[in-house]
Amino acid sequence: MKVSLTALNGKRAGESNPGLILGWIGVALAIASFFFIGQIGLVSAFCLAIVFVIALGGVGTSMQLERARGRHPDDAVDGVRAVLRILIVFALTTPFWSLFDQKASTWVLQGNSMAMPQDLWWWPSMLVKDAAQMQALNPILVMLLIPFNNVVLYPLLNRIGLQVTALRRMGFGIAFSGIAWIFAGVLQLWLDGGQSVSLAWQIAPYALLTFGEVLVSATGLEFAYSQAPARMKGVIMAFWYLAVTIGNLWVLLANSSIKHPAVLAKVAETGLSANAFLMFFFAGFALICAAMFAWYARAYPMQDNYRSA
Repeated sequence: MKVSLTALNGKRAGESNPGLILGWIGVALAIASFFFIGQIGLVSAFCLAIVFVIALGGVGTSMQLERARGRHPDDAVDGVRAVLRILIVFALTTPFWSLFDQKASTWVLQGNSMAMPQDLWWWPSMLVKDAAQMQALNPILVMLLIPFNNVVLYPLLNRIGLQVTALRRMGFGIAFSGIAWIFAGVLQLWLDGGQSVSLAWQIAPYALLTFGEVLVSATGLEFAYSQAPARMKGVIMAFWYLAVTIGNLWVLLANSSIKHPAVLAKVAETGLSANAFLMFFFAGFALICAAMFAWYARAYPMQDNYRSA
């Protein structure tokens, strides 16, 4: 904070302070967020305020960071630059959390309207008696996919010349979450059309989403630790978990927006139900951010800040 404030308030002869102006705009928008408490609630308004302050304050600091050099040690200034780069990566992972955490809400509600496949010989009817118990697939698949990826998939990709970097894994993980939601959206279309859809069909989106989780979540934790400067590892880990919060904030804002009569009317014109529209919306949201993530990752300067023994 000291380095950032010095950068924002730093003055140079003949130059304006665009970064400081941007920072104050972030503060103004943060204050404005609390005028929407009636629509989104106090906690969500507070989270939205944090987004404005970090996003615009961070961009403003980045624009003028060199003005802090000389008044603070070089390693402190370089550390802030590293943190700002990491925050962009974290920001682009927030759509993944928007999709992932809805598996315990939106997908359960969808599953409640699906048919229990008791006639299938392989269906574990003694274990899965309602849609909420499909959540058990997630930890089971995680325990299967992590060793499969490390022992089979990653070595195979390396042998054929595809280097499996942390950022590439995270980018593909976000994309796989989007694909999972396209699958869930298709199931919703079947349901909206009056078809009887077996709950067993949800295994596919759960598998795709869990594969994305393994690529994003576990990799992201390692990435956060390795990229954080030694004195800022705790701060970076806090920002990583804040990204999860912001992902859920997008869900709340999207759900609140679609309840507006004008928005519902526009959705009705597409021929989709509100549920199906939101599923495809979140899928597109994730796929667009996955493309942006891949573009940003190409120029990201990887660091090695593991603690020495």
